[in-house]
Amino acid sequence: MTNTEAAWSAQEFESRLRALEKHYHIHHPFNIKMNSGQCSPQQIRGWVANRFYYQINIPVKDAAIIANCPCRETRRRWVVRILDHDGWEDNEGGIEAWARLGEAVGLSRDELWSLEHVLPGVKFAVDAYVNFARRAPWQEAVCSSLTEMFAPKIHQDRLARWPEHYPWIEPEGLHYFRSRIPLAQRDVEHGLEVTLSYFQTPAQQHRALEILQFKLDVLWSMMDAMEKGLPE
Repeated sequence: MTNTEAAWSAQEFESRLRALEKHYHIHHPFNIKMNSGQCSPQQIRGWVANRFYYQINIPVKDAAIIANCPCRETRRRWVVRILDHDGWEDNEGGIEAWARLGEAVGLSRDELWSLEHVLPGVKFAVDAYVNFARRAPWQEAVCSSLTEMFAPKIHQDRLARWPEHYPWIEPEGLHYFRSRIPLAQRDVEHGLEVTLSYFQTPAQQHRALEILQFKLDVLWSMMDAMEKGLPE
């Protein structure tokens, strides 16, 4: 970046954010292996158990964003993300849906909630993300959530391929992936609205790319830890 560089238009800025999809963990060798049916039941259970640590920390991250945000309207819109995962009234929420996925692959609830299978590398990466959301300006934490732009495809792939490759998994356990597709699209709309309006100068726009890359690195690091740490 030079001192004379002009800020990107909103369209160009969004395009550059979306171009970081090439670093999304959909391209990680372990995810490719998993979606092509090459993982053992033990590896699938390990992935579900480790990813659960990320799932239960999503509403913690979102609560941190709200705690740092002075804008009432943003808080009113963002709080639905916490409810999406924690649930409310008759809606059991995403964490419960993931617990049902755990049962569908053969993990007991006690086993899943004990976090006994969570690898150190996964815990370190997730904790780093939550700590970022706690300490960063709320707009930067919002920007980090934009990996949701790339999420519908990874959920669609699992819904399309897992029933064929892993017929031993109870079909109702895949509900989490199905439920997240429309929610991710809704969340991206708000996240982009905040990001495109806040990161306006060249320096800020480059900072936004760095933030999104950080979140992508978190997700990639989780897959690295599982690829190396889960037994065959």
